[in-house]
Amino acid sequence: MAYAAKVILDSISSAGHRLTSFEITLPRIVLAEFNTHRMFSRNSASSRAIPVEKMIRMVEEDPYIPDTWGKNQKGMVAEQDLSPIEQQTCENVWLKGRDEAVVTAKRLLEIGVHKQLTNRLLEPFMWHTILVTATEWSNFFNLRDNKSAHPAIQKPAAMMKELYGASRPTLLQEGQWHMPYVSGTEDELAFSDQDPAALPREDAKKVSSGRAARLSYLTHDKRRDLNEDVRLHDGLLTGGHMSPFEHVARPMTPEELDVYRMTHVVLEGGFRADTRTVGYQAGDTVMFRGIVRKVISVRTTHFCGNFDGWMQYRKEIPYEEDILASRAS
Repeated sequence: MAYAAKVILDSISSAGHRLTSFEITLPRIVLAEFNTHRMFSRNSASSRAIPVEKMIRMVEEDPYIPDTWGKNQKGMVAEQDLSPIEQQTCENVWLKGRDEAVVTAKRLLEIGVHKQLTNRLLEPFMWHTILVTATEWSNFFNLRDNKSAHPAIQKPAAMMKELYGASRPTLLQEGQWHMPYVSGTEDELAFSDQDPAALPREDAKKVSSGRAARLSYLTHDKRRDLNEDVRLHDGLLTGGHMSPFEHVARPMTPEELDVYRMTHVVLEGGFRADTRTVGYQAGDTVMFRGIVRKVISVRTTHFCGNFDGWMQYRKEIPYEEDILASRAS
């Protein structure tokens, strides 16, 4: 495995809101940094879901090894690399650490320790695959495709930014759905409300959600059983595991756009006002806290959850924020 990024699905609404799903692979050591971006919906491979023997084989055959070895200094960024000889020594030491982690993991496996603990020892040497869907990307690209970012997240961020700029999103009309991992003629023929041999079209959302969840322990390099994906969706819903339902979304209706519309006004002096009122323009003057201030910039958004202008499948599920509450009421 190695650094990788690909656009799984790229959609745009008639109102101009863009929704993009990436599948990326990066070193496991920067997963925490990636997860700080709260505007993202994501599902990814789980150390708790993959058998220890498979994890050991992965880090033995294809471990993550840093591309460069920065010289120790104050601050969060290594501004100078070690010499080539020192870097080779570092790689040897790193792989020796991998070997020692593997020996320890094997010993715990022999004792009978569950993979949810044993696999943690192997994480520094793992590659990690993530499905991430979002409408907001500029802040991520600004922070992570940046020389101040950790190199292990900087590299995939740069790959994603290039792909995002080159991709041309598909227009989705009202009532159509953005469904990662459900695309192409084969999938489209599998769903029909007229063909009794096909699954109902409503099940396409379930299949997409199930396939998003499967990323925790499987890849999508071959076609999976549709009914298994539906059953997985149903099990996730029963258990309250809601994150896989966030990648599936539809454009907001005009009525929903009005309901969720918010105007963000930045005023001179760094003041900000969020309002339902429309019509503000840069250069206008407004009364704010008893003082007339100039409007510097205006932005209108339509957020429901973490998507702008899109309604997630998750948001159509009653009690999605606490599924157990639906059983108590």
